[in-house]
Amino acid sequence: MARQALGRGLSALLGDETPEEAIESGFLELDLELLVRNSEQPREVFEEPELEQLAQSIRANGVVQPIVVRPHEGSYQIVAGERRWRAAQKAGLKKIPAVVRAISDNKMLEVALIENIQRQELNPVEEARAYKRLIDEFSLTQEQVANRVGKTRPFVANYLRLLRLPKKVLAYLERGMLSVGHARALLAINGDTAMESLASEIISGDLSVRATEKAVKKLTRPSRSKIRLSDENLADPNVIRAETKLRRRYGTHVKIKKVGNGKKGRIELEFYNEADLDRIYNLLMGKD
Repeated sequence: MARQALGRGLSALLGDETPEEAIESGFLELDLELLVRNSEQPREVFEEPELEQLAQSIRANGVVQPIVVRPHEGSYQIVAGERRWRAAQKAGLKKIPAVVRAISDNKMLEVALIENIQRQELNPVEEARAYKRLIDEFSLTQEQVANRVGKTRPFVANYLRLLRLPKKVLAYLERGMLSVGHARALLAINGDTAMESLASEIISGDLSVRATEKAVKKLTRPSRSKIRLSDENLADPNVIRAETKLRRRYGTHVKIKKVGNGKKGRIELEFYNEADLDRIYNLLMGKD
C-alpha cells in the first residue's frame, strides 16, 4: 500500500525501501536545528494558514511520515518534506523523524520535484514549472514526466501551457485568485492586455469557469467584418492588415469601413462591458 501512495517515480528514485517501510526498519530522530532547506525546492509559496493547520495536527499526532534528508556539510539537507519541517518548528518540536539517503545533487532535485508533485503540495504555477524543469534539466519527454509523477501526458501538457500566460495572470493563479479552469480558458485569447483585463473581471465579478468560457468565446468570435468583407476591403489588403494590427493592439474586434469614394470612413472598436470600455479607452489615451 505504501508504494502505491508514494508513486512509482519517487519510489524508484529513493530505492526499494519507502519512508513508511523505513520506519519499521529504523530511522533517525534529527534535531530540527541540524536541518537545512533545499535551495532548489520547487515549492516557492508556503501559506501560513496551511502551515498552522499542519502544525496543529503535528501537536496532536506527531509527524506521521518522516522527511527525507541527505548528509550535507556536517548537517542534513532536506530532500523532501520542507513543509513538515516548517510545521514541526511551529508546533514546538525539537526533533523530527527522518530517513537519510545518499542522493546526488541532480537526483535530489528530481526527487524534490516529483515528491512535491505527488504529494500535491504545489500550486498550479509551481507544478507547471516543476514539469518544465524535469523536461529541461533532465531531458525527459512529456510522456516520461507523466509516467514518473503518475499523471497523463495531456495533463502535463495542459499544465505546461499555463506558463504562456502573462506574469500578472500567473500571479493571480499562483495566489489562488483564479482556478486552472479559468486560466485554461484565458489561453484562447490573443494578447496579454486582453487576458489581463478579463482575468481582473473574473476576480472582481466572481465569474465561474463556464461564464469565463462564454466571455472568451464572445471575445474571440470572428467579427462580421471578417466574415463578410466589403468589396472595398476585399480590394484593399491594407485595410485588412490594419484591422488585424488594431485587433491585436486593443484585444477586441475592430472594423474599418470606407464610405463614398473610399477616401473617408470610420473605425469601430467593440467593447463588452464597462471594464472593457475603460481598458480600451486607457489604451487609446496611452495610459497604463
